[in-house]
Amino acid sequence: MTRRLLPPDLSVRRPQTPEQMDFPDCDLEALHRTYRGFGVVNPVVAGWQLTYRSLIRPLLVAHASGSTRDSTRPLTVLDIGSGGGDVARALLRRATADGFTVHVTALEPDARAHAWVAGRRPVPGLENRRGTSGDLVREGRRFDVVLSNHLLHHLDPGELDAVLADSEALAMRRAIHSDIRRSPVAYALFSAGAGLATPLFPGSFIRVDGLASIRRSYTPDELAAAVRPGWRVRAQVPWRNLAVWDSGWEAVPDATPDAR
Repeated sequence: MTRRLLPPDLSVRRPQTPEQMDFPDCDLEALHRTYRGFGVVNPVVAGWQLTYRSLIRPLLVAHASGSTRDSTRPLTVLDIGSGGGDVARALLRRATADGFTVHVTALEPDARAHAWVAGRRPVPGLENRRGTSGDLVREGRRFDVVLSNHLLHHLDPGELDAVLADSEALAMRRAIHSDIRRSPVAYALFSAGAGLATPLFPGSFIRVDGLASIRRSYTPDELAAAVRPGWRVRAQVPWRNLAVWDSGWEAVPDATPDAR
């Protein structure tokens, strides 16, 4: 008799669940295939189209209209833990297509990811840099918008607090950290969808690490309890958590209400 495999218990967050691409000795070719696959997977699962429309585009409109200071310069964006750089490139393309001038800094501490990104075709308005948010704070850098994708579930409590504190120091207007919202339905659908799409990403870590990421991720209430004072946590469809902080300086409201 075949034993049926049961899904894991998702009622409790499992922050120690390993992700293959985090191991320093993981297969480099598999890692590169994973970076390439992110450009296909993230537009489907990461929800940045909605995040851009509701939380970033209103800032671009206000900046371009001259209703904020220094409106003649490009609006600056920092992507912390940018990995393969797909989110940074996608946001730059979207803003440019909307007629805005933006400069995006993709910041990544992992030498392997930085080397892979450095080998890609340069894009005007995109700067790839190896380092941490703490490095930029020490340099006195500032950006209009600070963001990250799938970063928070990788951090222990001390690292989470440090990244959020750095974001407050770096962001002149808004910080947005987008991550997975843990749920059994999200786990089941990603498992099935990634399984069917496996031929598109042969030899990558996308399915196994994606499932591990869901187990490591927060529910909205868990994340709200973990963030620093002044941050708001909103649930975004279909299965996203957004941790958002506004500087209070020339604040621009969200374009749409919270989607729950």
